[in-house]
Amino acid sequence: MDAKRILLFRTVARCGSMSSAARQLRLTQSAVSQQLRLLEREAGSPLLVRSTRGIDLTEAGVLLLRRADAISGELSMATEELASLANLHAGKVRLIAFPSAASSVVPVAIQRLRRRAPGIEVRFVEAEPPAAKAAIQAGEAEIAIVFDYDDVPADELALESESLGVESMFLVHSQESAPDDRPIAQEWLSEQDWIAGCQDCRQHLVERCRSAGFVPRVMHESDDYVVLQSLVAHGLGVAVLPRLALTTFRHPSVEARLAGDFGERTVSAVYRPGAEQVPATRALLEQLKAATSLALREPLRPGAPRAR
Repeated sequence: MDAKRILLFRTVARCGSMSSAARQLRLTQSAVSQQLRLLEREAGSPLLVRSTRGIDLTEAGVLLLRRADAISGELSMATEELASLANLHAGKVRLIAFPSAASSVVPVAIQRLRRRAPGIEVRFVEAEPPAAKAAIQAGEAEIAIVFDYDDVPADELALESESLGVESMFLVHSQESAPDDRPIAQEWLSEQDWIAGCQDCRQHLVERCRSAGFVPRVMHESDDYVVLQSLVAHGLGVAVLPRLALTTFRHPSVEARLAGDFGERTVSAVYRPGAEQVPATRALLEQLKAATSLALREPLRPGAPRAR
């Protein structure tokens, strides 16, 4: 099968319609249709069918799209390698990161890389780990910063991973709500309303509380650590947050106590096998490691003194 036609098919499948793909490829719709017919002839099977919503992939189309994503990723890496041979400071890297890493690690890493290699262009988008890993598999980005809790089985994905650091977990509560004793008694924790984060964070919270002998009464949920801390500050519950979320932002009316019973989570960079050998990608990985180390060593900002 012709590789260019496979990539054209990938664009059509991702766009969801012939017309959208034609605009993106800067071709006429008839030219796109002609190339798809030739590809289907080469494949020996229909790859898509038209519907009122645009197009639907056949079983053969779904299978070929997976291969097309891999081809796109490999070609992208080849392009970067060739550019680096011509100019060691050339290249483009697409980066994805979860929110607290996006605000604490990513800006520092990109700034450091820009100073050392101004010819490398980094494009960044924010996403939680499941979506970020899916984007890497689909060849839509080179690096994703993700997290994994110590009590959650690792994903069995065909991706490489490098640890960037380990985050401690902190119990976050309003300064008026918690007793003075340290550590806080389990009985007090079991009586509180809880505020949970993303799906993985909520799962970790529930499992740790169950291990301690109670089921948390989750009353509020938010993926935004600023919103979450504001809810805590207004006495609407307690929460558990990782260090990066508190390094980036600390509400003046909350107190954060190291909570070893809630374990740790590992921050990692994931990428397709071989991507780390591309100079631009390797350079960004090195800066991500340095920026994460700096962020995890930064002292937490103190909250306001507790009123007496």
